[in-house]
Amino acid sequence: MSLIIKREPFITEAAINRPEVMNAINFDVMDQLESLLDELEKDEKLRLFVLTGTNNSFISGGDLREFHQIKDAEGAKEMTRRMISILERIENFPCWTLAAMNGPAYGGGWETILSFDFRIAISTAAIGFTQGKFYLPPGWGGITKLTETVGRNRTLYWLASQKIIDAKTALQSGLIQDVFDSNDYEEKLARLKKSLIKNDRKFIEYIKRRDLQNSQDEIEPFSTFWESEEHLERVEKFLSHRKEK
Repeated sequence: MSLIIKREPFITEAAINRPEVMNAINFDVMDQLESLLDELEKDEKLRLFVLTGTNNSFISGGDLREFHQIKDAEGAKEMTRRMISILERIENFPCWTLAAMNGPAYGGGWETILSFDFRIAISTAAIGFTQGKFYLPPGWGGITKLTETVGRNRTLYWLASQKIIDAKTALQSGLIQDVFDSNDYEEKLARLKKSLIKNDRKFIEYIKRRDLQNSQDEIEPFSTFWESEEHLERVEKFLSHRKEK
């Protein structure tokens, strides 16, 4: 299987499994991602979707050997529209999404992570903006999203120079939110996943809302959460714990 699915309570993790090409995305991966998204979009209990890779590699980009069979612009448009559609579905998920870079991400690999709410990397990861080596600009929405994330000048420089950066640089630039040392990567990732599922879908969907225009828009939802049983119980537990100390 090109996609290995792991399920835990409130969590679905998908690992791209094409070690012979460093987990490059091909049409089969697209097929399996679309099928998985069809399923997950109906799962109202889901709180976290994680994408990672196998064999110490995240995503090496699009599969050049397979995609190179496309010789005309129309075929290229069909492929890129399909991948952009997949990434847009992930971006619009009503639960948290996490790109866990367990290894290198090149080309379409870094474009893919930009559709996720959160992006973390193992300390040994490298991120390569290497499409220009093949006389090709990013085609999966990368220019727009990268510019929004790290700024125009940095985006242009990385793409023009086919820059390969390390995880520390990615963190400093704002491309990712955290770096986990290779010695305790799995432990810290497990801890992060656990923290991201502490609150239910209602809470997550509100935090992810994009229609809030000003601070006044937050008053009504805040007061609703304030009177909820979940909030009251958690505060009581916190206060009781402090009193015991």
